[in-house]
Amino acid sequence: MGAISETLVNLWQSSGFSMLFDDWRNLIMIVLACVLLYLGIVKKFEPLLLVGIAFGMLLTNLPGGGLYHPELWDAIMDGTKTYGAVLAEGGLLDILYIGVKTSVYPCLIFLGVGAMTDFGPLLANPKSLLLGAAAQLGIYCAFILAVLLGFNGNEAASIGIIGGADGPTAIFLTSILAPHLLGAIAIAAYSYMALIPMIQPPIMRALTTEKERQIKMDQMRTVSKKERIVFPIVVVIFTVLLLPSVAPLLGMLMLGNLLRECGVTERLSDTAQNALMNIVTIMLSVSVGATTVGSRFLTASTLKIVALGLFAFCFSTVGGLLLGKLLCKLSGGKINPLIGSAGVSAVPMAARVSQVVGQKSNPTNYLLMHAMGPNVAGVIGSAVAAGFLLAIFG
Repeated sequence: MGAISETLVNLWQSSGFSMLFDDWRNLIMIVLACVLLYLGIVKKFEPLLLVGIAFGMLLTNLPGGGLYHPELWDAIMDGTKTYGAVLAEGGLLDILYIGVKTSVYPCLIFLGVGAMTDFGPLLANPKSLLLGAAAQLGIYCAFILAVLLGFNGNEAASIGIIGGADGPTAIFLTSILAPHLLGAIAIAAYSYMALIPMIQPPIMRALTTEKERQIKMDQMRTVSKKERIVFPIVVVIFTVLLLPSVAPLLGMLMLGNLLRECGVTERLSDTAQNALMNIVTIMLSVSVGATTVGSRFLTASTLKIVALGLFAFCFSTVGGLLLGKLLCKLSGGKINPLIGSAGVSAVPMAARVSQVVGQKSNPTNYLLMHAMGPNVAGVIGSAVAAGFLLAIFG
């Protein structure tokens, strides 16, 4: 009888239930993970990524699992251990996290994004590049504010990039400059991307007049196949020579687009868009969620990051709209300033929001393809901004 009792006691002590109340922060994170799962599954907020991030958060905060060890990554960061220690001492999520830390996952995501993206609207209206650049305003405004709030340069740069509304870019930059903030920044970035239909319209209506929102834009010119093939090659040569640190992200983005447009790599383009993209999304989302360990996530810094992320996103929208208004005046009223809000790189959701808001003022207005130009330019702009910040702080 005593042996049975001892076995039961040992079983209880080795179970996660006995450790569940050792740290109240784990309980809060488990609840938060379930809330995020609800938002991803029921409300469909960026479900392809949010479900994986939330489940990774759940796994890493269930005590006793040993799937992720933040102290191991601290030792690797300070040079006392190497990546080889991950294979010897790490858990499953530690091994998956190598792809985040080495920036492999974000770059492969960009390969898939490039293969899925039509750069035609951008080539048909090169002014879109200016709108995409203006919509990065929030990155630099949030960076300055983060420094004023006490974050160091690396942390402020990682927080600011949320304003680009580009999850893979945010993960890419943060994993290099401030990996301890990765979970908070990734969740903030993807949450605000999912909330674009709620965040942007009030700003768009506040900064534009009814007359401006009613402007119908001329039909776009047809872009030749030669232009579509030459564009990614020229862009990668110019941008990488200008900012070598942007080569991993922008190089993969343009390779994916070249696979799409060149006409001789349909199978590779299909793989990049579907199978590869899906596999990498699973590994990226779960391993990012793993970094949200309660003892490190539930801090005052996390609340500041969430607030600064919203500030960055709003000011990026403002930047695109203000330049859109300027171009509207310079063009004699031929450009609808609403397309400027699509300069944030949440493809294609931001472009759809421009279309919806425009049609509410003028039911015959079709801005989607015009808005896709700034939207695609925003993807390039956020990658260039990340390269610029990495060149300074990396």
